[in-house]
Amino acid sequence: MTTEYKQLRLSIMKHADLPMGHITDIVAMYFRYVMLSHRWGENEPLLHDIQDKIVYKLNAAGLIKLQSFCKVVLQAGFHWAWVDTCCIDQKNHVELQKSLNSAFAWYHNSALTVVYLSDVPSSSKAGALAKSAWNTRGWTVPEFLAPKVIHFYQQDWTPYLDNLSFNHKESVEIMHELEDATGIDACTLVAFQPGMKDAREKLQWASTRVTTVPEDIAYSLFGIFGIQLPILYGENAQNALGRLLQEIVARSWDITILDWVGQPSKFNSCLPADITAYAAPPCVLPYLSEDEIQTAVSSLRHTVAMDKALKLYNQLNNMSYPGFANCRLRGGLVQPKGHCSHTESKQTLDDLLITTEERLAQFSRLRPTQQTFLLVCPWDRRLLELPDFTDSDDTQSPGGWSELESLDSSPGEEELTNSESYSQALRLIARLGQPFDAFLLAQQRSGAYKRITSDCDIIAQVKDMTSVHSMMDIRGQSSVTPTPAPALLDSRRGSTPPVLRKTAVWTAVTPPLA
Repeated sequence: MTTEYKQLRLSIMKHADLPMGHITDIVAMYFRYVMLSHRWGENEPLLHDIQDKIVYKLNAAGLIKLQSFCKVVLQAGFHWAWVDTCCIDQKNHVELQKSLNSAFAWYHNSALTVVYLSDVPSSSKAGALAKSAWNTRGWTVPEFLAPKVIHFYQQDWTPYLDNLSFNHKESVEIMHELEDATGIDACTLVAFQPGMKDAREKLQWASTRVTTVPEDIAYSLFGIFGIQLPILYGENAQNALGRLLQEIVARSWDITILDWVGQPSKFNSCLPADITAYAAPPCVLPYLSEDEIQTAVSSLRHTVAMDKALKLYNQLNNMSYPGFANCRLRGGLVQPKGHCSHTESKQTLDDLLITTEERLAQFSRLRPTQQTFLLVCPWDRRLLELPDFTDSDDTQSPGGWSELESLDSSPGEEELTNSESYSQALRLIARLGQPFDAFLLAQQRSGAYKRITSDCDIIAQVKDMTSVHSMMDIRGQSSVTPTPAPALLDSRRGSTPPVLRKTAVWTAVTPPLA
């Protein structure tokens, strides 16, 4: 009986000569919809509970929230509402997968997203939103990031903080409260764009969230990264997170996600077993200012020959991009070469001593057993300062969202041949001389490497970067031989990190990581 519907019908049936664009606008206006973001409660109505029924005439437990939401939608002037509990056939696995992969786009394209805070009483003061259980759930992260227009409602369906404005994303007070509660800056909350940029930070946003189904903590992040992957309930949380992380590496070449401390995943040991490993921010290491780089470059010109510097630069430039194959990471790591040894549960890399609870192959004086260990760090191609390197996500996914695809250029295309390139190579050497966040790998019988469990950061530093003639020995592994262990390195988060200083060789890691 609405005017909009009558206009829609007349336009289609009687005005064939009407421009299609005008008809499309009328249709779009009529079918604008409102999404609900909420925490599931008991006895939530499912599709079979409401299908072919009038919601307002039903009288069953759990329907009050649905009925109240529909009333709010009507009062706001809209005809269509969507609720994840009853607008998805939970028993239809194909529909469930399509809906979960499309949910981020649906929330973004909604005319309004209503957030219902079931545990926030009426007339609550500022701060109640931050304390709400809604703010602890995994799925609510994309549900408040995706929409352009959002409105918070309290327990009795009155606007939060009595804010009657249509869009609470325009409320400085509410956005600052949400910023403090989530750790996401207000600008991002208001105008979030999905994609691979700042992947480590996005994982940190979800690291303290919980979901009823373990796999959902990974599935809820698909939209934030602008990707679609199969929804495989029952695969377990480690596999779900592992598939997400390997997709991030494959599409963005961003290996900052390897920067974590905790238990390794059974999916791949270089990935964490749980997303909580990203709760702590990355270890902040010293940063060279431009003046310090220029000073270092001037000094290196007297000690590092041009051909040696360019050779090192191009060898690192020719490293393969990181990626996964059969759940194994290949490329994207570099290693300072050194000799390793271990006695019982202690491993030594020159003046580095590491203690681990993991069972490793033991040395015996009568029957010595060799095992290869690598102290590696994720390789950051931005150190090369290539002009075509970009952090932006400038391509489109099937859903119209930004994603990062392969660059047109392949590794090694940008060869350095002139004096400007010499300066660029020296800048690289200066940066390589800074402390780096490292982790330890142990070679398995299969030839692949496994990450050794660590509950603290390992910070290492090359002692003398001027020995370029030694740094050119690019190999995939180093042999294990017994050496003394005079020093302990135990750099815990939040403390001033002790620094391992040793003469080292940068080595490309070619064997895969299991």
